[in-house]
Order: sequence, then structure tokens, then C-alpha cells
Amino acid sequence: MKASTNNFAQTQSRKADHIRICLEEDVQCREITSGLEGYRFSHCCLPEIDRNDINISTNFLGKYLAAPLLISSMTGGTEEAGTINRRLAEVAQQYKLAMGVGSQRVAVEKPQVVDTFAIRKYAPDVLLFANVGAVQLNYKYGLDECLRIIDMLEADALILHINPLQECIQPRGDVNFRGLLDNITNLCSKLSVPVIAKEVGNGISGAMAEKLLAAGVSAIDVAGAGGTSWAKVEGERAENALQRRLGATFADWGIPTAECITSVRAIAPNIPLIASGGLRHGLDVAKAIALGADIVGLAMPFLQAAVVSEAAIAELVEVLIAEIVTVLFCTGNANLQQLQHSGSLHRIQ
Repeated sequence: MKASTNNFAQTQSRKADHIRICLEEDVQCREITSGLEGYRFSHCCLPEIDRNDINISTNFLGKYLAAPLLISSMTGGTEEAGTINRRLAEVAQQYKLAMGVGSQRVAVEKPQVVDTFAIRKYAPDVLLFANVGAVQLNYKYGLDECLRIIDMLEADALILHINPLQECIQPRGDVNFRGLLDNITNLCSKLSVPVIAKEVGNGISGAMAEKLLAAGVSAIDVAGAGGTSWAKVEGERAENALQRRLGATFADWGIPTAECITSVRAIAPNIPLIASGGLRHGLDVAKAIALGADIVGLAMPFLQAAVVSEAAIAELVEVLIAEIVTVLFCTGNANLQQLQHSGSLHRIQ
């Protein structure tokens, strides 16, 4: 019992550290970018459409979204995290956006924190994603634990986040990835909800996406490099010089988000595809959509707004929507499908 209590305390402390570090420290990638800055839209001076008629709604995994936006998985497990998740869920419901939560492992260890994740009551119509580390399938997690994780959120899908670099640097990280693909295959064959494979900021290549899809994964969130560096985050939490050195050395490791999108889409033209990793505004969202993503996830901008207020989150969503609509208007596209097939986006470097 004491070991279990200690593990819970460590996990809960890590959750609190992650929020604080992301908001207060310089943990953004510097030498590597999302790659989206290397693309530019061709401006259309006569769009021949009414801006008010532009439609940016879509469907993802069978559910309607009023905009192609995902509030990416971030947190849970502490009182502050619970407040953040509630505010995000209420805004997701208001604007009909998709939303994920942070890793729910902490709630499996200690059910008393389930309420910090249980946001369905605030977002009854929202596309919600449960979340756990894929590597936990190598550490005694199986179908029962995953079903508990899904049930506590009443989730529409389960994210398995894949984070080998973060685990390497994290104090007491879980680094046994041997045979993990087989365990993912086994889980996917037994779950009734879709499984989404997601990196945490280092990217999923086309070759790896192909293996994951063969294992039964239903969707990919590329979570490429260019945004928050979890190597830097864990370096800030380091307990010794070695961990700090690893965090610094691998601060800009990964595949740029734009490269991930094009690589995955090339091998899987029809797979539901989420783009995340370093996207900061609606122009980035539109570029990712034009490159082949179906919806786009943002984390840091939503976290920064969520610690302020629900109104701040709503203001951010309004801005993102206005930016996306402006791109469509100024490229002469009435909806997201037209944007994807318009050829309006060009590589500039």
C-alpha cells in the first residue's frame, strides 16, 4: 500500500510540475519548427463567395464538429487540472469542438481524482478522447484498465500516447517498449471504441503510422516537433545532472509537424488524421488542413487561456475560427473540403 501511495504522489506531483513548467519556463522548441512556416497560401483577390456563407464544420470519427479544432490532451489529476479541464470542456461544448484529457493513469492508481477527468457532464455532445500511455500496456495495463479509463470519461475514443523520448528523460520513466506493438494490436482487437495513436511532440512518420494502422489503430495524431519540447519539460524536472543534460541535448528532437502530415497522408490517404505539434493560430490550422489533416489539435494556447478563465478560452476559439474563415475567404474556398483540394497552399522553402 505504501508503494502505491508513493507512486500516486509522484504521479500527482508530476502533473502539477508539468502545468507549472509549461506556463513559466522556456520549454518551446527553438532549433526545430513545425515546418508550416515553409508553406504559403496563394491569395485570391476575387473570392466570389460571401464570407458569411463559409462553412468550417466537419465530421471526425462519426461525430459532428463545428470547427476542425481539437483541444489537445493536457492534464488531470490535481485540483488545478480539474478546473482547467472543466473550463475547457464547457467551451468545447459551447463551440462543438473535440477535446482530449491528459493521461488518466493517475486516476487508475487513485480513483479519488477521477472527478478531475470526468468532464462528460460539462460536455454532453462533445467528441471526447480518453488517454493513457501506450507503454503502460507493457506495465500490467490491459483491457480492464483501458475500459475503466474510457468509462470514467464516457469517451468516444481512446488515445494511446507514445513517448519514448520523454520516458528516457523523465525521472523513473517507463522505458520498456519491447513487444509494445503486439500489445497495441491485442488491445485494438478487443476495444469497441476507436484507438488513436498519438505522439507527444516528436512526431509519427509515415512508416510508423503504417505499422500502427496494421495493428488496428483507427486514427493518427502526428503530434510533431515544433511546439512544446517534452525533453525540455522533463529536463526542468530533472533530479540529477544526467537528466538535465539529456533534456538539453534532445530539446529539439523530432519530425516537424508538416513533414509528419504529408508523410502519413501519403501512405494512408483515407485514415482519420489529426495534426498537432507547434500550431499556434488559425493560419497554422488552415495550412495543416490543406496539407491533409482532418482536424487540428492545439494545447499550449488553450492551456494559457484556461488558467485565466473560461471567457479567455472562448475568446481564443473565436479568434481561431475567424482566422480559419479568413484563410478560406482569401483563397476562394467555401469549406474545408474545397480548401484541401484547391491547390492553394505552396511550399516556399
